[in-house]
Order: sequence, then C-alpha cells, then structure tokens
Amino acid sequence: MTFRHNLMSTAYLGIGSNINARKNITSGIAGLREAFDRVELSPVYQTSSFGFEGADFINLVAKVETDLGPLDLKELLHALEDRHQRNREAPKFSNRTLDIDILMFDDLYLISPALELPHGEILSAAYVLKPLADLAPDLLHPICRKTISELWKAFSPRDAKLKLLEL
Repeated sequence: MTFRHNLMSTAYLGIGSNINARKNITSGIAGLREAFDRVELSPVYQTSSFGFEGADFINLVAKVETDLGPLDLKELLHALEDRHQRNREAPKFSNRTLDIDILMFDDLYLISPALELPHGEILSAAYVLKPLADLAPDLLHPICRKTISELWKAFSPRDAKLKLLEL
C-alpha cells in the first residue's frame, strides 16, 4: 500500500551507474519520467570509482515533484533499480547497474534505519555535490544552513575530479 499525501514535495535524487552506464542512466531517467510529471536534470559527470577498483561512474542529480512520502519514494526508486538488475547483496562500494538515492526531501531531517535525510554524501562526495550545485545552487542544506553553492565552493577533497559528459 502506497502512502500519498495532498501536498507536493520536492525531492533531489542522486543517480549513478558504472555498468552499461549510458544505457542504464538513460533508461533510469526514462523510468523517472514515467513516474513523475516533472523531472529536471543536472549536467552529467564522469568520475572514477570510489572505495574500490572499478569502471568509471556516470553521475547526475534529478529534481522531482512528488506526492509520495520519503519512504514510499525510496520504495519506488528501489523498484526502478531492481528493473535494472541492481544487486542489493553487493558491498556498499561496488559496481552498480543503477543507483538512485534520495539526497534531500523538502527540508526534512530524518535518521532511521531505512533512510537518512539529507543524504551524507552531499557533504562528502563531489559526484553528488557538484551536480546538485548545478541544478539547485540556492537550495539550503537543512543541517548546515548553507546553500548548496556555498558548500560546493568550500569543497576540496582529493576525489573532486569530474568530467562533464553528454548522454
């Protein structure tokens, strides 16, 4: 049973793949467009795999408007990943056919076994923060109380090498 509410919420989704990446990203975006009336996309970036040896990833961020609650949205995204043969038994840092994470859901702060919002990788991963900054520079991080643009300007870890791509 899916919970829907009358209010529309804005969710930002981190999308990545490094297995048949262009095909899976394109198909994943098509799946999002089927599920949501409006989908806005950031530029697309290529990055090295992080935390393991593997093929480069393609990453971007999508903005969607939804009447689903955050846990139901996560369930919908898992179903989309599963349609792309996502292996849920694989280690956290491993190859992915399609990975879609909820980065932010309105200004919700949530810590539960099922979901943490905002997603921690916003503050630690260039492949998440840069496309989010491109798409929503004035978005306010609900914990840091800084805009995503301000967070990106202050970001400087070693893995910040991003290559802009065209799908």
